[in-house]
Amino acid sequence: MSTSKIEKIIARLQKRIVEGQFEEQYEAAQETRLVAARYTKQANWPAAIDILSNVSQALLRAGQGGSGGDLAVLLVDVYRQAGQKPDGSSRGKLLTCLRLFDAAEPVRKKFIKEMIDWSKRFGDYPAGDPELHHVIGTLYAEEHEAEEAERHLVLGTKDSAEVLSRMEYEWYKEDDSHMAPLYCARAVLPYLLVANVRAANASYRAFVAALVADNKGLAAQEVSSQGADLRVFPSLPLLNFLGLLLLAVQKGSPDLFRQLKIKYAANIGELGGCWDTALDLVAEMYFGIQRPRQSNPLFDMMGSLFGGGGAPGGGQRKPAAKRVEAPAAEGLD
Repeated sequence: MSTSKIEKIIARLQKRIVEGQFEEQYEAAQETRLVAARYTKQANWPAAIDILSNVSQALLRAGQGGSGGDLAVLLVDVYRQAGQKPDGSSRGKLLTCLRLFDAAEPVRKKFIKEMIDWSKRFGDYPAGDPELHHVIGTLYAEEHEAEEAERHLVLGTKDSAEVLSRMEYEWYKEDDSHMAPLYCARAVLPYLLVANVRAANASYRAFVAALVADNKGLAAQEVSSQGADLRVFPSLPLLNFLGLLLLAVQKGSPDLFRQLKIKYAANIGELGGCWDTALDLVAEMYFGIQRPRQSNPLFDMMGSLFGGGGAPGGGQRKPAAKRVEAPAAEGLD
């Protein structure tokens, strides 16, 4: 079928959706399913993709989240059948649909899952396409869905660390002042566990910068050591621990890590074990320090760190006994 004929079909269906009532909009959605199925059977992937993406967006704009969402899910399935890899065009169509969903629309969650699962299978990243994760996580952050945002931003792009850190800081401001390290850790530790040392450092720096900017009277000491600068807060020992932990990771020093664990043992103990599994995994990944074997330590760690549930996005890498080499030190604030 010619491109012009496909465009005419799309235009006719879009007009019915814009001008029609619910019944006409529903009928347009059903007709779209039938036409897309015919193109799919013919393996005419461009035609199926065009009609599904355009009509689903028209329905979502008209407030028909259920029908529009179902067609968006079907669009992902066509990408799957076509063996389409995530690229600028496919991402663009899917993310346009995503942004048109009402936050309360139940189909949106299914659409997000299908989109990530497709990108896992056909993309280059085992945990899903980072650009999809970034946009999804940013959307959740804007909606103040912190735990959902965390699961995606940890697996996102280089821009995700700033978004995640800003969200954690805004969330922290609703809590007691001494809780700052726990919110900072919600970005730092997961980034370390997916072997993204650069993002762990970036999130730590951004959080500390925001904390200092908002608290002019907060006592701090500048400490310099072998080219790395660290800001130490006498009133926030666990925040100091996180900064020194990142420094130890950069240096790849098991002795420094052990010293930190001893020095801050009492402070860490006050957390009731919520950092323990994460730190055991960090010890193994970056310092070659073996931990006791558990059934599913990454799941357990993320459950304790995020207050229930598994690793964000399923975790990008499985921690193993082989040490992870950190990139060249970028320096801490």
